[in-house]
Amino acid sequence: MGPDGAVLESRRSDRGMGGLAPEAFEGALLALAGDWIGPEGAEVLICGMAGARGGWAEAGYAAVPCAPAPAEATPAPTHDARLRVRILPGLSQSSPPDVMRGEETQIAGLLAAEPDFDGALCLPGTHTKWVRLSRGQVTGFRTFLTGELFALLSTQSILRLSLDDQWDAPAFNAAVAEALATPESVSAALFAIRAEALLATPAPGAARARLSGLLTGLELAGARPFWEAGRVALVGSGAQQAQYAPLTAQGVTLTRHDAETVTLAGLRLARAGLPPIGGETP
Repeated sequence: MGPDGAVLESRRSDRGMGGLAPEAFEGALLALAGDWIGPEGAEVLICGMAGARGGWAEAGYAAVPCAPAPAEATPAPTHDARLRVRILPGLSQSSPPDVMRGEETQIAGLLAAEPDFDGALCLPGTHTKWVRLSRGQVTGFRTFLTGELFALLSTQSILRLSLDDQWDAPAFNAAVAEALATPESVSAALFAIRAEALLATPAPGAARARLSGLLTGLELAGARPFWEAGRVALVGSGAQQAQYAPLTAQGVTLTRHDAETVTLAGLRLARAGLPPIGGETP
């Protein structure tokens, strides 16, 4: 990113906390973008799971209620003297116990664009976050394991035998509505996916869509206190945004925000607000 926050170039890698020991993060960064670092060095600002316990360096948490933009960041150890690495803290909640890493940067980026936003946020992912915002502060949040449950059930449970790679949108929408109406029956409805595949021939994509819809509807039933006021800001990719479109059938107004855009905005905001490294001008 340039001095004005404009993106000069971007790269992606699948090498993250799930496959890296703490001492391997620096090498992964240099392998991905080492050619960006000249003799004068580079400032690196990180959000997300690199700051978790077992990541590059544990960055701690700010307890809610609090503003999502950080007041400080944790230095990460490096062997390459050209690197000046800092990791942003996550947010924590004591009751019920919950934590987030990375999403706080997205929240800060959204507030940079909409400083008067007051209401609920949905941040889809492997572990989807539902967040309450009021007067520029995160006042509470809950994490739902929807994405991870889908991955486990679709690849490691008996349901994997009934799934194909296609998608049936009407089946997804019907399953969301069913789980919202009777969340206590979702476990039985999940097994019925397998039973139907043995007793009949479901439409292509119906089983996969139904699995996703039941889990999404179960999440929405649990997150009802967040969205029942009728307005939700949804931060995610196109596919993630489509997953929560059934909320509109519940009378919810969705405002959609691109995840990468708000993440970069949050990183710009954090960099501008943090103390300079070693007295340098940021």
